[in-house]
Amino acid sequence: MNICVLAGNPKPGSRTLTLAERLAALIGQSAGSCQLTTIDLAEHAEHIFAWPSERMAALNAQVASCDLAIVASPTYKASYTGLLKGFLDRYPALGLRDVCAIPVMTGADKGHSMAPEVNLRPLLVELGALVPTRGLYFETPAMHRLEEILAGWLADNAAGVRQILLAAEHRAAGYAAGVR
Repeated sequence: MNICVLAGNPKPGSRTLTLAERLAALIGQSAGSCQLTTIDLAEHAEHIFAWPSERMAALNAQVASCDLAIVASPTYKASYTGLLKGFLDRYPALGLRDVCAIPVMTGADKGHSMAPEVNLRPLLVELGALVPTRGLYFETPAMHRLEEILAGWLADNAAGVRQILLAAEHRAAGYAAGVR
């Protein structure tokens, strides 16, 4: 299984990135075999709005070719960051077709807990991604409970995670047969 973490926090090495990478690792363990790629958009900020950009095109292709994209952002003004939006705007319509995605957002309190569902999920679906789980909203003051909260989210979304794993197997079988 090929998992890509895409973090849209303007701060490099953020808690949002840590959360997304840990979620990816836990899902990867369920898959048995996993290749994990991390794209911390803070490290590419000066290229996000450069057109054309071979660097951004390569990163976009990486996300579009993965089995699972964990798309993470802190909550900014009740939505995801402009950095993440700028990156995702580089895709054409249905540019993430057949990629499973999990929208992940962080925030200081429950005030924006619906942001992954209301804001990020529709964007991912518009790009053609399959989103079989609920989005994950994580309150950053609870970082000391990261493992417990992720275990609870995984248990609550077990059926959706199974769908992601099956989709990855199906996709791999299609590649092996020369069909996508």
